[in-house]
Amino acid sequence: MPAAPRVVNPVPLLPEAFTPSARRALARADPALAALMRRVGPLKLQLKPLHSPFAALAESIVYQQLHGRAAASIFARLSERVGEGKRFKPEALLALPDTSLREVGLSGAKAAALKDLAQKTREGAVPSLAEVHRLGDEELIERFTLVRGIGQWTVEMLLIFRLGRPDVLPVDDYAIRKGFMRLMGLPESPRPREVLAYGERWRPWRTVASWYLWRSLDLPES
Repeated sequence: MPAAPRVVNPVPLLPEAFTPSARRALARADPALAALMRRVGPLKLQLKPLHSPFAALAESIVYQQLHGRAAASIFARLSERVGEGKRFKPEALLALPDTSLREVGLSGAKAAALKDLAQKTREGAVPSLAEVHRLGDEELIERFTLVRGIGQWTVEMLLIFRLGRPDVLPVDDYAIRKGFMRLMGLPESPRPREVLAYGERWRPWRTVASWYLWRSLDLPES
């Protein structure tokens, strides 16, 4: 009798086992965050599957400083020239002339960043998918930020929304700092190091705390 097919959730959530334990731990550690979690409700962090670090980072580069619809259109045109899905590979991107990259709507800086990403992927400086699942957060940040145009924030978004890593606090994110300002009733936006220092009490669930800070901006101000 053949084995039953493995069911894969196309939009996985941060593992359900994390949810009750994370919320209990965070509530004990921080009464202010506990009150926010009660207002927001259950954790609903949705992940986008990661099939290729190269493709995911290329998409991130394209999306930088652009509205979603415009970036999606550019990335779709780029994919038509490089290759869709599994055919979106560094060798195919490196084979494209810069003029072709500019024709799809990329700036010179983004075209250069994509070429650097492709070259570093081919050389092995950018971790493979297997390596990504083995390496810790700090090492992934260190490796990925070797690429031109890839900063820590971009890698942190990948860690949270592609890999579901539970302990990421992107303090350079404007919305995180604004959510923290509301949480603490501050008169102005805090500095990243202030959020980082306070967030030590949220370990090892800082991703969960970050999600609630983001969602706090959807609530009416009290």
